[in-house]
Amino acid sequence: MSKISACIWFDSQAEEAAAFYTDIFPNSRITGRTRYTEAGKELHGKEPGSVMTVLFEADGFSFTALNGGPYFTINPSISFFVRCENAAEVDRLWQELSREGKVLMPLDSYFFSERYGWIQDRFGVSWQLILAPESLEPRIVPSLLFVGDVCGKAEEAMNFYTSIFRKASMGEIARYGAGQEPDTADSVMYGEFSLEGQTFTAMDSAQENRFGFNEGVSLLVDAQNQEEIDHYWKALSAVPEAEQCGWLKDRYGISWQIFPDTEMNRLLQDGDEAKSTRTLEAMFTMKKIDLEGLRRA
Repeated sequence: MSKISACIWFDSQAEEAAAFYTDIFPNSRITGRTRYTEAGKELHGKEPGSVMTVLFEADGFSFTALNGGPYFTINPSISFFVRCENAAEVDRLWQELSREGKVLMPLDSYFFSERYGWIQDRFGVSWQLILAPESLEPRIVPSLLFVGDVCGKAEEAMNFYTSIFRKASMGEIARYGAGQEPDTADSVMYGEFSLEGQTFTAMDSAQENRFGFNEGVSLLVDAQNQEEIDHYWKALSAVPEAEQCGWLKDRYGISWQIFPDTEMNRLLQDGDEAKSTRTLEAMFTMKKIDLEGLRRA
């Protein structure tokens, strides 16, 4: 599993979505499931035994699909670039993802790519399909779109994130030029950066967008010890009222989970329901995760 992965918040479609993605993307598989217990039912409202998360890999990138209830709506503020080797692959994925979906940018030839399209699939997840035979690794790349109150802050955010993570670097930045209103000249049209070996992109957009960052798609940091949890929590958390169960919001509104993900999934999948219940009961009382507290539970 990657150090940083993506968590997608569904109402109750996590299993359906994970099966769909692992079917259409190559080199994909479902790697695990966790289930709700009686713990925290007053918060989540889910029946004990129902699926809480589905863990899966799509073309080498790690995802968590969460059945969280009807509280957040996925939107295009965080989308996923898919780098394709040839036009046929772009067209195949477009056909699969566009069924009952919504076109955000038509599949066409653009100045930056001979074959590109931006689609929001039937689950609300956004994908940017691009012909990029010269740059196929990594194949799937999370993309952060800075709109509204945070438009113009993409480069600042890139510098901020690369200052926090221990293995991080800035990549290329393409900027808007004069005459590309409403976007401001020199703001970020497209930028790349890397955190813990995972490539991300960031873009500013001054277009009228009726969405912004929310919990619909969050970034999950698989913390290995309490020192890592404390470090990332202190650096990233900027909205105290959003802190709960290892979740936080940063200064730009992006949601992160600072979480011992590998260890938690092992605990919740070992078949001992009493152990799972105790673990979740402990987690639901926490804001920042207390790793020893989870282990004691």
